[in-house]
Amino acid sequence: MLLDLDKIPSSDKAAIDSDGNVLSYGQILKLSEVIGKAIPPRSLLFILTRNNVGGMAWVMASLLSGNVPLILSANTDPALLSGLIVTYRPQYICCPEDMKMEGLLTEEAFGYNLLSTGIDSCPMDDELSHLLPTSGSTGSPKLVRHKYGNIEAAGLNISTFFNLTQTDRPLMVLPLHYTMGLSMVFSHLKVGATILITDLSMTDPKFWKFLKENEATSFTGVPFSYEILDKMRFTRMKLPHLTLLTQGGGKMPADLNLKFAEYCRDNGKKWIATYGQSEGTARMAWLPPEYAISKMGSIGIAVPNGELSLRDNEGNFIEESPATGEMCYSGKNVTMGYARCREDLTLGDERNGFLPTGDIAYRDEDGFYFIKGRMGRFLKIFGNRIGLDECEQIVKGRVECECACTGNDNLLIVYLTDINQAGIAKDSLVEATHLPANVIEVRAIDTLPKNEAGKILYSKLKND
Repeated sequence: MLLDLDKIPSSDKAAIDSDGNVLSYGQILKLSEVIGKAIPPRSLLFILTRNNVGGMAWVMASLLSGNVPLILSANTDPALLSGLIVTYRPQYICCPEDMKMEGLLTEEAFGYNLLSTGIDSCPMDDELSHLLPTSGSTGSPKLVRHKYGNIEAAGLNISTFFNLTQTDRPLMVLPLHYTMGLSMVFSHLKVGATILITDLSMTDPKFWKFLKENEATSFTGVPFSYEILDKMRFTRMKLPHLTLLTQGGGKMPADLNLKFAEYCRDNGKKWIATYGQSEGTARMAWLPPEYAISKMGSIGIAVPNGELSLRDNEGNFIEESPATGEMCYSGKNVTMGYARCREDLTLGDERNGFLPTGDIAYRDEDGFYFIKGRMGRFLKIFGNRIGLDECEQIVKGRVECECACTGNDNLLIVYLTDINQAGIAKDSLVEATHLPANVIEVRAIDTLPKNEAGKILYSKLKND
């Protein structure tokens, strides 16, 4: 059985949510049997999830029953959801019982309803296990196609380098439809742990009550999560059971990274930075905690059973170190490819375990990798190659507000949430890039557009 869930005592707790609901391993298996009897095998269904035991139960039970879910947020914009339904035409939709969706009620459990749409079945590749939105584009018709081997690989790889055990009680704030959130589920269920899942805001007192009463042992967040924790003076709190802090979802500001790394070092906790993409079933690299400070800013080394490499602009692999090039990853957690329409669900594995990440990385003399930017996140102004991610880091080091950089080959555009700091931002970029001031434009924005994981949605920012 997937992740060997049948080998875990059925009465053991798989999850507890902040509403006080409890999900056992046996209940997941029982729900998978119910689904198997209620709907035809290899059905395509949309699961609109919230971070509660019901969402986790339906996701895992659907996978175990051999059906193929597209996992989405229950908060997906109605117009975007409608577009996905038109494009992929699912046979079933599973959603929280308080959501109004059209369809014939087929099954109900854990606060979710399974509705039949009346749409005919469609052929799908036998290895296809589930679908996820591409990073930063919830509601986009472009989906990542995962296979069962990806689930097994993610469960094994992540549980290995985190040294997860049955006694772990991770606090899960990342959404289920987000690849890193789902990988938390796979890796912890693999070892029989109990996941503490919540959709409460980290500024809500109930959040902290839930964490403390259930003695959470680890926390996984993106840079935005740690920015919130820092503002709440997390490092002054007494949390003796919380022994592991992990970070993914993009590069953290250096000062914030150092603050949490030193906090963990000084308080007997582990700080582990990770790197991944949905296309690689979440995590592909990790920085062992003993290097958290000496190699700060690095994504580290490949996860167990995986391999990182660099290649140049001609596609040739770079053997020497130090070196810079496009980072590639090889491993069983590499997904099958993309789907852009229902017919693409019949496609087989187009990647065969190899993934060019699209990230430019530096590999130092010790074999540790450092992300320098996205291949597509570069401008060429007056013949100068300008890295937008590096520009953001420069500005963030000088201003006291949020910023995002975009533009075209004629203009570098900086968005600030405090336009009063425009002069500081422009001066810092002129100094660092040696570009003339007239090709740098600073624009005001009330709030940067972000997805639920806190990543900036650059596609929603004008670049001209």
